[in-house]
Amino acid sequence: MCNNIHIEHLAKHPESLPLLRVWFEREWASYYGAGAVGNAAADLRAYANTDALPVGIVAFCDQQLCGVAALKADSIASRSDLGPWAGAGFVHPSFRRRGVGARLLAGVEDVARELGYQIIYCATSTSASLLERNAWHLMEHITHDGERIAIYEKKM
Repeated sequence: MCNNIHIEHLAKHPESLPLLRVWFEREWASYYGAGAVGNAAADLRAYANTDALPVGIVAFCDQQLCGVAALKADSIASRSDLGPWAGAGFVHPSFRRRGVGARLLAGVEDVARELGYQIIYCATSTSASLLERNAWHLMEHITHDGERIAIYEKKM
């Protein structure tokens, strides 16, 4: 565990954008890497809102940037009937298994409540146990871009 995990809006920390861009490009190279279709810098700039979607949040562990997440209007094209979505969740590998992911998830839930949402969704292929430990409920499994993923919901 980190001694002091602090969650804040990404909008308050524009100095974090270059490092977060590097993290996104490394973690999701097939989407954000060289020659890929995604633009990490543009997506992260878009998350720098506080009162309208998308809203990004960042985590600091003992004052060191260690993670990011966002509440976004959409995520999975085949499930455009659902939203908003918890997404863009990333904890730097050196800070994993210290409670940072759970705090980011709680932070996204707080943002949803502040914006008046009654329910939010999350799609994952890797974080099912984190979601389930935090009272998210499995809705369904789908195949997205050739990968089996689970879609979860959380009522606020």
